[in-house]
Amino acid sequence: MKKAIATKSSADNPASVIEVIESTIPEERPGWTLVAVKAAALNQHDLWSIRGVGTTPEDFPLGLCSDVAGETADGRAVVVHALVADPAAPGGELLDPRRTMLAESVGGGASEYVLVPNRNVVTKPDSLSFEQAACLPTAWLTAYRMLFSAGGARPGDTVLVQGAGGGVASAAIALASNAGLRVWVTTRSSDRAEKAKTLGAHDAFESGTKLPGRADLVLDTVGTKTFEHSVRSVRPGGTVVVSGATTGGKASLDLNRVFLPHVRIQGSSMGTVDELRKLVDFCASTGIKPTVDSVFPLEKAADAVARIQSGDAFGKVLIAPSA
Repeated sequence: MKKAIATKSSADNPASVIEVIESTIPEERPGWTLVAVKAAALNQHDLWSIRGVGTTPEDFPLGLCSDVAGETADGRAVVVHALVADPAAPGGELLDPRRTMLAESVGGGASEYVLVPNRNVVTKPDSLSFEQAACLPTAWLTAYRMLFSAGGARPGDTVLVQGAGGGVASAAIALASNAGLRVWVTTRSSDRAEKAKTLGAHDAFESGTKLPGRADLVLDTVGTKTFEHSVRSVRPGGTVVVSGATTGGKASLDLNRVFLPHVRIQGSSMGTVDELRKLVDFCASTGIKPTVDSVFPLEKAADAVARIQSGDAFGKVLIAPSA
């Protein structure tokens, strides 16, 4: 079978180290399911790993894509949870100290086949294509958990999404608007502001500017450049949920804006298998379809990495072995 890998680390140009190689089909074993990959989605995590964030030279060659949709041997259409983790770990699977992404532990989904734990396999709804379903396990699941598990959003709340355009941000806009929330977004791009409105955002503002009111909930995946604004933009008693730091993890903070107005700052990352099932059901019941920026054939995996590396993608960048 064919699969795409990163041959080595590259801090400056991750796309330059991507190769498509011949590999053996994984051997099935008890407790695991072989999935014929129909579509796999790239994430910022792939870029960080190739750039050496959280990886060492010994980790290479490294697989690509932890988000997978495909078919099992019996013809079942499935979407695959992106974490290999122990649900019995103290605090649950998301706090398992040995948890890993599929790209790191089983060779990734940018391949014709991938072997995954049985518990990770969730039935794909007919309403979603394989490409749309492959968008869900990381970015969309992260957004779902930020909104509803970590953020406790309720219909009628106002949610501010920092940095419209990223995979998590665009997912959060669509999910929040379909859940009866008023959605505000920030961006430095007028084009992205308009695209965010097509996803359901009620209004868009220049990054860092004063808003017409305070949000009940703020979702921040940007980090250094937006975190202070996030804390200033949430109402007293409101919540700021942080699940990423694409502009860096160092941020200044006036603690008076936290303890005096009783603001809650909540960290969040990924989501559980059960939350993925709930997300899939939510998409099926509401008719939400994730935004796909582009789909590349497996042979063009380097071009797919270049696309997400460019920062111009709006929605998810996918690799489809049969495209």
